[in-house]
Amino acid sequence: MATADDEKAWWDNEGLPWKHEPGRADKACMAWIAFMGLFGLAMLPLRGWLLGLNPPLLVALTGSRSGTAAMGALASQGLAPHWWFHLALGSLMSIKFDWVFWWAGKLWGRGMIEVWAGQSKRAAKNYARAEGWATKLGWLGMFVAYVPIPLPLMQVIFVLAGSTGMSWKKFMALDFLASTCWLLGYFWFGWSVGEPAVVLLKEYAKYANYVAIALVVFIFGSTFWSQSKKAR
Repeated sequence: MATADDEKAWWDNEGLPWKHEPGRADKACMAWIAFMGLFGLAMLPLRGWLLGLNPPLLVALTGSRSGTAAMGALASQGLAPHWWFHLALGSLMSIKFDWVFWWAGKLWGRGMIEVWAGQSKRAAKNYARAEGWATKLGWLGMFVAYVPIPLPLMQVIFVLAGSTGMSWKKFMALDFLASTCWLLGYFWFGWSVGEPAVVLLKEYAKYANYVAIALVVFIFGSTFWSQSKKAR
């Protein structure tokens, strides 16, 4: 017979988002979140490389905001004739994993936010601020999620969209619209800068290979250091 002194089950842990024994959906969602982190790291060298050599392709593959600004600069000089096609693809690719956060909110409510906020006191403050903003803004928060400020707005807003009952179709429609609006803004910024940005891109292209190699070394080095620290 179980007693109060019994150890908690592995899933009943403060570092996990669920409050129940996880089922297939819970494990699948958590696996997707882990995959997103690994995928983001793996894509860093490619992003650094393509930013210098082919910004339109970078936008089409990843929805990169810096790549979109660079593509805008190239387009202003007639060097990106099919920019609208790459921008449309970029809008889709930039939201390719956002549904995972919505799903996490639908499954666990604020559970994932609590996990992120529990990393440190600073993280707790940042997530509390982001959640306050998201709660006040409602569905308009989908457009604010892309504001480039040092707060985890995007993750919090997407999780809360799922936890508050927003349908998947509405979430994806608003997310696509918001992403497209912001990418158009970055494109316009690059277009406005124009030739000076193109000159800078051409100069960066000379070192793009070295940047990609440095990012690969950084990823493997930081991973090895983190594993060694855990082992000690």
